[in-house]
Amino acid sequence: MNVLVPVDESDPARQAVEHAATTYPDATITALHVINPSMAMYRGEMAYNYDRLIELEKEDAESLFETVQEIGDEHDVSITTEVLVGTPARSIVSFAEDNDIDQIVLGSHGRSGMSRVLLGSVAEQVVRRATVPVTVVR
Repeated sequence: MNVLVPVDESDPARQAVEHAATTYPDATITALHVINPSMAMYRGEMAYNYDRLIELEKEDAESLFETVQEIGDEHDVSITTEVLVGTPARSIVSFAEDNDIDQIVLGSHGRSGMSRVLLGSVAEQVVRRATVPVTVVR
């Protein structure tokens, strides 16, 4: 079984990794971090060129993956990591389709009201678009 866990630096994402590691200990688990290029522009630093911004985001992802690996080690589970640049929901669904993923486990921030309308819900979009089962962890 192949399990995909989209990750960011949020607590719900960490909980999703924990859930995948405990629920699917014998699966091949992949942690995927998607760099949204439009959000990369909001680093709060002087403007760099696009390639430099993406490079900085990839460096940040390495720190995130260290946490993911620690969770895997705690549960004696091997977790591979991948980074993509693109729109999060589309990238997650495409990765699942292209890599024979059987299950997606993702965290939800639980936004509601105006923030959900403005920001959208990656979890909701993945649930609607994915062709495989999706578990949403909150």
